[in-house]
This record gives sequence, structure tokens and C-alpha cells, in this order.
Amino acid sequence: MPDPEGATVKTKRQGQRLARKVSAEDHVRGSPLAKTTLVAYGDFASPACAKTYGTVKKIQKEMGARLRYVYRSFPQPERFGHSEDAAEAAECASSQGRFWEMHDSLFEGETPTDQVRLQRHAAQAGLDVIRFRREMLAHAHSDKIRGVRQGGVRSGVAAAPAFFINNIRHESSFGLATLLAAVQAVSGG
Repeated sequence: MPDPEGATVKTKRQGQRLARKVSAEDHVRGSPLAKTTLVAYGDFASPACAKTYGTVKKIQKEMGARLRYVYRSFPQPERFGHSEDAAEAAECASSQGRFWEMHDSLFEGETPTDQVRLQRHAAQAGLDVIRFRREMLAHAHSDKIRGVRQGGVRSGVAAAPAFFINNIRHESSFGLATLLAAVQAVSGG
């Protein structure tokens, strides 16, 4: 993989395969018939993941129906204090059928650094805030989040963001030009 200076760096992760295939439990945008699937492991509290969010939106627009996008939470509480809370908030939104609204709100809005901000995101996403609070207090979705994160670790993910294109780890830059070129190469242009 290229490092920031452009030199090629080989890693043991090159060619790493996705350990858990896309399923009905995943958060998916796009058709299951799309030729290309981009799986992202991300952390709603990570500035790097927020930056790649914009990149992915542009790729989705460019690729249209040829791309299926899957988002999997990979909280990094050791780096970002409210990382697990933000992942939990997204799953609470999912239980109300509004995952993508919360996903977008978390990445586009103020950084989710406390429960008050998470509740503002819930309101912006159109959630039943009382139900949201109840699920957050009960940590109703922590087992699912832990399972998704463990699947990422089994796939070789050590930090977010991490991307897989058609089940193969993308090891190069996450910039628009590089990631779009990799997705287009797999889809045939």
C-alpha cells in the first residue's frame, strides 16, 4: 500500500478477506444485485471516519445503482471517549427504522461527545426520543455492536476507517480519487 510519501509498503493484511459476509443484519444502502459492494468499518466519533463519510457519499453518487454500501460500527473507545455510545445511538435508531438518518446526522453534525448531543442527533433523525433514551440506558444493542466489532477484528481491522471492496481489504489511501478508482476497477468502470 502507498504510504503518504508514495512509497509502496507491503503489509500482512494485503488481500485480507472479509470474515463475515453481508447479511440482513447489516446496514445497507443500494441493491443486493449491485456488481460492487463497499463495506466500511467506521467509528462515529472519529474525525478520520467523518472525513471518509464525505468521500463515500461522492462515490455513492458517482456509482449509483452499481454500488451497494454497507456500514459496520467499529467503536474505538480507547481513542474516542463516546465511540461506543455513538455506535449504540445508531443501533437505537436502527431499531426505529432510521439508521441512515442517524448515521448521516452523526457524521454531518456536531461530534457526539456526550448524551445530550446524542439526544439532539436522535431528535434530528426523527426518532422517538423517549424510546431512544430507554434503549441507550439499557445498552440494548451492545451485544450486536460487540459482535460486529469482533467480525471486523477477525477480518484484520485494527482501526477505523477500514474498507473492503467485494470482500477484499482496500489497503491504499481513503481519498476520493484512490478509493473511487479501486471501486470502479472492481465494477468494470
